[in-house]
Amino acid sequence: MTSSRVDYEMLVSEGSPQPMEAVADTIYAQAVDDHPSARFTWTIKNFSTFLGEKMSSDPFVVRGCTWRVVVFPNGEHLSLYLDAADSMTLPYGWSIYAQFSLAVVNQMNSSFTVRKHTQHQFNTRCSDWGFTSFMQLKELCEEGRGYLMNDTCVIEVDVTVRRTSEFSSHNPKRKTGYVGLKNEGASCCMNSLIQSLYHLPYLRKAVYQIPTAENDRPSGSVPLALQSVFYKLQHSETSVATKELIKSLGWEKNESFIQHEVQELSMVFCEKLDDKMKGTIVEGTILHLFEGHYVNFVECIDVDYRSSSMRSFYSKYVCKNKIVFMLVIGFYQHLYLLLDLQLDVKGCRDVYASFDKYVEVERLEGVNGYYAETHGLQDAKKRIRFLDFPPVLQLQLKRFDYDFMRDTTVKINDRYEFPLQLDLDREDGKYLSPVANRNIRNLYTLYSVLVHSDGVDGGHYYAYVRPALSDQW
Repeated sequence: MTSSRVDYEMLVSEGSPQPMEAVADTIYAQAVDDHPSARFTWTIKNFSTFLGEKMSSDPFVVRGCTWRVVVFPNGEHLSLYLDAADSMTLPYGWSIYAQFSLAVVNQMNSSFTVRKHTQHQFNTRCSDWGFTSFMQLKELCEEGRGYLMNDTCVIEVDVTVRRTSEFSSHNPKRKTGYVGLKNEGASCCMNSLIQSLYHLPYLRKAVYQIPTAENDRPSGSVPLALQSVFYKLQHSETSVATKELIKSLGWEKNESFIQHEVQELSMVFCEKLDDKMKGTIVEGTILHLFEGHYVNFVECIDVDYRSSSMRSFYSKYVCKNKIVFMLVIGFYQHLYLLLDLQLDVKGCRDVYASFDKYVEVERLEGVNGYYAETHGLQDAKKRIRFLDFPPVLQLQLKRFDYDFMRDTTVKINDRYEFPLQLDLDREDGKYLSPVANRNIRNLYTLYSVLVHSDGVDGGHYYAYVRPALSDQW
């Protein structure tokens, strides 16, 4: 850890997890054939005439289970789902586990086919699964792109149905000591954030200490709902549901199927928790863990005028391929909440190059000059230096950028490196303000990384966490 303000052992998990035995197996429908995998291709002619309504493919069978593909417009996007077509006729308590991919085929160049992979345990309560924002309708229908040829769209699905015996022997709790969070629609973003927060014992213990009223209900109280989720992650032997937590955030049912931004969720969680901690023994925990400060320096070139101002940055959780160094970065690790500290990826080979760019001198000239009180508008040099870093440092990597030539947002998939240890005191403290406390060692260990796969319009979030700071992620 980097700061003496917080006990290192309180920021990382206490030792290795203790494995626990699994409880009952989930009941799966047993298929009658020996072909677990199949591909189904759906060719939709006169596609544009159906854009205003929901369409279903002909049924197809994989391992004795009947499936169909469902497609419908959703605002500016195309939604694409796999549905258990015979769900109403299956026996009570049926459950089928399937891994599958959905694709809109590019008929001009197959390498541009849009394909997304996922997995789901289909059952009575949730008999369909897929992507609410699979791709933009504008992109799909644009002439010359290859997705719509002669008003014909080709959709492809690959499905693999698993028997209970094929995967029931793998018990995550027994092997790792941890359990996962159930995906309640498109809650992978929230789940990744929660897993990363949960593995900060200092924060987890503070959340447990937030007072709640006897008549509080988890669905109406973020602190109580988060306490419940944390407790179950710690003691449950099966995966943990987050429906009450989703309700406490004020999300309607359809909002759980919309992929949210990690930064947005982090702000919601932190603000609500900080508010509930006021007046209690854990007041100030959020700021204590995640707030840092930097100084803006401005020096005029042609007149003798200088100014400086201190500002705080608040580690707010962010996603889309960031790094959080709990010591956070890339794969977040050791300290981690995101600040409003956004690092450029484009043109930078690693985290240090991004920090170099963040603190480089900026020229303020002409109409974009600096207003220096009695001197008026002046050409000036501006630079940023850090006064202090928080115990938990989360970095946001700017993987998404606006392309002015294409008039659209694009994802930057350039190679980018981040170390297992991040030394922000390097080169004689080049990132630090002259008045920064040099007795505090700003050395972070990578603890967790939040990763976003796929493109701008959707995808999936993953949390890679190293709870015991071992070699095991």
